[in-house]
Amino acid sequence: MNKFDNAFVHCSSCNVSVIFDLIDDIGCDWGSHTVIQCPNCEELFSIDHKCPAFSSLLELLELNADLLNQQEILDYLSTSHSC
Repeated sequence: MNKFDNAFVHCSSCNVSVIFDLIDDIGCDWGSHTVIQCPNCEELFSIDHKCPAFSSLLELLELNADLLNQQEILDYLSTSHSC
């Protein structure tokens, strides 16, 4: 998801608009993920699959309604870990 490159996104954890850092490969108990990290509060958000190890991209949608379209939201949820 390169839509985060150079785009200001309002962080749901620290309530600041920032350009998130992309981390291509980070592990959890279920596999590896692509995540974005807020440079202000350092919170990690999984952007490829919803995962309990990281904050959800859906939390960012509450403050950034145009971040994903409906199909992208469905794709994100369909690949979530079952926990």
